[in-house]
Amino acid sequence: MIGYATFEAWWWPYVFIAIAGWLATDIWRWLGVLVGNRLKQDSAALTWVRAVATALLAAVIAKLILYPTGELAGVPVALRVVAAAAGFAAFLLAGKRIWVGIVTALGLLVGGQLLLP
Repeated sequence: MIGYATFEAWWWPYVFIAIAGWLATDIWRWLGVLVGNRLKQDSAALTWVRAVATALLAAVIAKLILYPTGELAGVPVALRVVAAAAGFAAFLLAGKRIWVGIVTALGLLVGGQLLLP
């Protein structure tokens, strides 16, 4: 049976992870496409799916802002929260243009880091 330690090549673990990840998620994507095509846009099931997807995205963003890892962990919490709030406000004020919110938040993060000792 083929497993994680089957081959000695340095690249094998990366291929194994990519294939295992693809197999685990691709089936659900195809099922979503097949089932999703049969749902009406205003159906309760599709509304629930959108709500869950939005909640998951909000949770990931909140985790990145409040409990970051790597370089972002060195940025003060107040600066991260202000940058996210300002980016969201800019997004709304610019007619829901995503790039405006991203540039605003990123500019505040970088500018705040340069100004802080």
